[in-house]
Amino acid sequence: MKHQQSGFTLIELIMVIVILGILAATAIPKFQDLSSDARTAATEGMAGALGAASAINLATRTIRATAGVAVDTCDDIKSALDGSLPTEYTVSTGAITAGSSATCTVTHTDGGTANFTGHGIN
Repeated sequence: MKHQQSGFTLIELIMVIVILGILAATAIPKFQDLSSDARTAATEGMAGALGAASAINLATRTIRATAGVAVDTCDDIKSALDGSLPTEYTVSTGAITAGSSATCTVTHTDGGTANFTGHGIN
């Protein structure tokens, strides 16, 4: 009677380990870079929120002068947010004249930056 063996040979197991090692060596650098992409996306999201808050504040204050906040600098837009700006973000302090707009910059403490449009209003 003939016995049929089952299982893997040592060479097959070594080949699987080698292939997994090659895949890991190529995949790990891609995953390590995701953290900077996530930080950049978060900073761009914060810039979008600040830009939207500035536009809403402009519309609100245009309709009713006692509502909203006066904006003379990019940094003033932080107070137009619903809530407050998280501590890891800073906003440029460039001046914005009333009735005009300017490009403002938000920066994450880890180095990500993004631009948004700030609207000046008294």
